[in-house]
Amino acid sequence: MKDIDAIAVLQDPVRRRLYEYVVAQGREVGRNEAAEATGMARTLAAHHLDRLAEAGLLESGSRRLTGRSGPGAGRPAKVYTRAPGEHAVSLPARDYRTLAELLAEAAEQAGLDAGLYAAARRRGEGLRGSGEACGGLDEAMEVLSARGYEPHREGAEEGHEVVRMRNCPFHAVSERFPPLVCGMNLALLEGLIGADGPVRARMDARPGECCVVVEPSKNNNR
Repeated sequence: MKDIDAIAVLQDPVRRRLYEYVVAQGREVGRNEAAEATGMARTLAAHHLDRLAEAGLLESGSRRLTGRSGPGAGRPAKVYTRAPGEHAVSLPARDYRTLAELLAEAAEQAGLDAGLYAAARRRGEGLRGSGEACGGLDEAMEVLSARGYEPHREGAEEGHEVVRMRNCPFHAVSERFPPLVCGMNLALLEGLIGADGPVRARMDARPGECCVVVEPSKNNNR
């Protein structure tokens, strides 16, 4: 019942708004910041943030938000980040994760990587539907958001902006079969955003995020 209870916590629109804000930041968030960003009193925000932590949806800790230490630095503040666990509910119970892991194991042992990647690319193209490649990073962000990747942009200050993704929809299986599943994910995204348009997907793994990034194509002169 743990997953059901956790998801039930998000039925409250106030808690859901707080949860979505914390998740979108990709870093530790203090009570004051969360309250101000969501337009509610600090005491109310604190109550709901703690409730989300109790449900296993957020992790809480404490640190000084001033960046200073020693006398005069102030007391550590309570901060929150998204909990690493996954929650899913199926009624009656279904075990799709085990099925996915068994199929991944069989594909890896049989050397079916190329066939899997080709199927993933076709599926991505089918999900794109229009036949048109994404016209730029803005459109790619919309497409990735709709698929649950939680994209965010980085690198504008350095002159090479990329879209990274805080969520991997295949995280549970990719932990056991990283080359196979990450390669499948790359092929899926190549099909989804288009391989010959203004943007491209490439592998660039970073701990805690999706293994793929999206960036302007080398032949894009914008």
